[in-house]
Amino acid sequence: MSDGFKDKIKGAGDKIKGEAKEALGKITDDKKMQAEGKVDKAKGVVKDKKGDIKDALDKSDE
Repeated sequence: MSDGFKDKIKGAGDKIKGEAKEALGKITDDKKMQAEGKVDKAKGVVKDKKGDIKDALDKSDE
């Protein structure tokens, strides 16, 4: 399994965790949890992009 793929998996997990936190924060009217959810989603996006870059670099080495 490539490092890029691993980063994409971790990113997807962070995005899902962030969505859940944000939704729970909205339901419970917890602004802090909503903010944490948005941060987790952003981390997920960054990890996903990092995986894309790693994959592109691996392909350019072939």
